[in-house]
Amino acid sequence: MAVKVTTKWLGDMRFESTNPSGHNLFIDAGEDNGGKGEGYRPKALMLSGLAGCSGLDVAALIKKMKLNVADFKIEIEANLTEEHPKHYDKVAMHFHFYGDDLNEKKLQRAVDLSVDKYCGVMEMFRQFSELDIKTHFHNTKVDFFPVQ
Repeated sequence: MAVKVTTKWLGDMRFESTNPSGHNLFIDAGEDNGGKGEGYRPKALMLSGLAGCSGLDVAALIKKMKLNVADFKIEIEANLTEEHPKHYDKVAMHFHFYGDDLNEKKLQRAVDLSVDKYCGVMEMFRQFSELDIKTHFHNTKVDFFPVQ
């Protein structure tokens, strides 16, 4: 299946990129690199793509497994090499799940399925980065006794 993206130069360091979904996004360099900071940075956009790919997998599995999750987020921190072409050589990806009744075993299974089987962006990152993936569970139920 072919995927087509068209990216048009808007002048200076700014571009507009189309997406097969019909949505557009803007790409721009920071002021320190001749841009105005009016768009996504390409390398950071790759990290958003990684989080989005895995996040979609996990969200679908949460629904399929009928898991009770109040919220979840994915935080990524990546190390950019110093030499050109600069690329991410180490990526730490942290999944955070929040809820009163988290099924940690099934949620970990959902993360593992995304990481090991479903997320194609993850597979691309494996070609050039060392990945460190962790899962965190946050019980949002507050147990306390009021002072009388």
